[in-house]
This record gives sequence, structure tokens and C-alpha cells, in this order.
Amino acid sequence: MPNLPISQLPLAVSGQPQSWMAIVNYDVDPSGITNKIYFSALTEQFSGTSGSSGTSGTNGSSGSSGTSGTSGTSGTSAPTPPYPTVYGLFAQTANSTPVSGTTSEGSIIGTGVGTLSVPASGFSVGDSFNVAIMGHLSSKNNDTLTFRIKADSVVLGTIGPVTMSQSTNKHFDLQLYFTIRAIGGTGVASILSGGQFNNSKDASFTFEGADYTNINDTTFDTTISNTLDITAQWSSSDVQNSIYSEILVLNKIY
Repeated sequence: MPNLPISQLPLAVSGQPQSWMAIVNYDVDPSGITNKIYFSALTEQFSGTSGSSGTSGTNGSSGSSGTSGTSGTSGTSAPTPPYPTVYGLFAQTANSTPVSGTTSEGSIIGTGVGTLSVPASGFSVGDSFNVAIMGHLSSKNNDTLTFRIKADSVVLGTIGPVTMSQSTNKHFDLQLYFTIRAIGGTGVASILSGGQFNNSKDASFTFEGADYTNINDTTFDTTISNTLDITAQWSSSDVQNSIYSEILVLNKIY
């Protein structure tokens, strides 16, 4: 082959893309062995121009978000309408008749507006009531006073006998509560009652009193009409013993 510059050599096709092959001048050694020039030697002598920069790689995906904290528990829900009716049943508008100078039991409820009665089958389970009473009393030292809370003639609860201190025209306060636990006839119906009696005495103007709770599930009957009565009874007929109410209010509270 004649001596030719590399630029005039014929093109050759390689099986690998973007590869090239060059045929270079060689001499025949007298021994008959062809001198060889390795391809690596050519690449060391003829470096090509730098190739274009590769495209940037794709951005990595973001890490997963942390889990949210647990939510707090909800508050207690309000009751669902319709709500229980709460209202006044009776308000006393005149002082009661005094229970004075006698051992006979007498009512300490005066006249007023509204009603003290619940008609037959008028109670529902859960019905609750409050009676607030204030008035005047006088008492002889060491005589006793007993209160009875009644539905007509049926005794729902008793406070006393309370041993009284010497008291002259002082005030007293009586708070009573009732809740219907079951409805029906005697032996089925059930009512829980409770209350507290407080009064001031002459000595040091201090207060004393008594309280109670009681369940009547034997003689109480919701299938008949029930009328509230509250009585007082002294242990002696001494003229110093006297009690009457000035304020009495009956409320349905549930």
C-alpha cells in the first residue's frame, strides 16, 4: 500500500457504535515478521476532543413524611333534645300556721300558688324535686323536734328527733330532695328522699342541725295522686317551742 496520510485512509465500519479504527503505516521486517502498532498506543498519541457533557441525572425523590400524632379524645357530648323540663311547681305566699305549745304533729306549709300534687301515673323514672324552706323557730333547751316528709299519709323520710338548744325567735333552713327510682304500685315504686335541717341558737349565734336520706320502696305508689306535706312535732307542749315557715318553694329540677 502506498504511503498515505491518515486523513486519506478509507473509512472502515466497526460493529460498536461510536468506535473507530485506523490502518497505519507499517514496515515489513527483513525477518518476514510484520511490525505491529497496538491500538492503545494510537489512543495515547492521538487524543480526540472532549465529548459533550452528559445530561444531569434526575433529582431523587423526597423522603416520606413522619406520621401525625394521635388526636385527643372528644369532650362529653351535650344531651340530645328535647331536654328535661325544669320548672317551679309551688311557691308559698303566706306564713304557715305555727306549730307551737303542742305535742301534736302539724304542717309547716302555708298557702301559695301552684300545686303540691302530682296526678296518678304522673311520675317518670328520674323525676327529681327540691323543696327549699326558711322560717322562724323558738325552742326549749333539750326538747326535741321531728320533721316528717310525706306524700299524703305515706312517710317518705324523717329528720329527728333533733335535740334542740335554747333558741328564741331564730331562723331555720330546711332543704329536701326527691328522686323517683321506679314507678308502679306499692312494692314496685321507689323514691329516694334526703335533706338537711339547720338552725341558729341563742348561745354564740352558732348553727346546729341534722340530715337524713331514705328509700321508700314499700308503701309509695305512683299509680295514685300524691300530695306533698311536711310536718313538725315537738316532744313537749312548752310554750317556748314554736316553728313556722315563711318561704317554701317546690321545684322540679329534672
